[in-house]
Amino acid sequence: MDIRPLSPTYAVSPQIAPEDVAAIAAAGYTTIICNRPDSEVPPALQAAALGAAAQAAGLAFVTIPVTHQTLNADMVTAQRAAMDASSGPVLAYCASGTRSSIVWSLGQAGEMSADAILSATAEAGYDLGGMRPQLAALSRS
Repeated sequence: MDIRPLSPTYAVSPQIAPEDVAAIAAAGYTTIICNRPDSEVPPALQAAALGAAAQAAGLAFVTIPVTHQTLNADMVTAQRAAMDASSGPVLAYCASGTRSSIVWSLGQAGEMSADAILSATAEAGYDLGGMRPQLAALSRS
């Protein structure tokens, strides 16, 4: 498991497995957001299996499947709502953590500068520099 914090209350990770959920709970996360569509993984790693493991560990579990082709404002709003509803820190995952970082970045535009967003994602190992114009435009709206 490779948890990469983007903020004190939000971290991303590549794909997790049900056996990782106890360690996620022990690390203090209270909500897991699945940003990976079930079509990308075998049944043992699909949202139902991870959601059951999260529930058994007392964690909230939210499914917001994201692909680069289907990412839209509704997904960003849903991700932000899940973060806001969480009783504590959130861990979001996808294949590599990139999509979870992108959704977070878009949700932070307007609250953080593009530089601060890109710095946070870069420190976690995600180069989202190509999003600078979009983040800057969203920050001005």
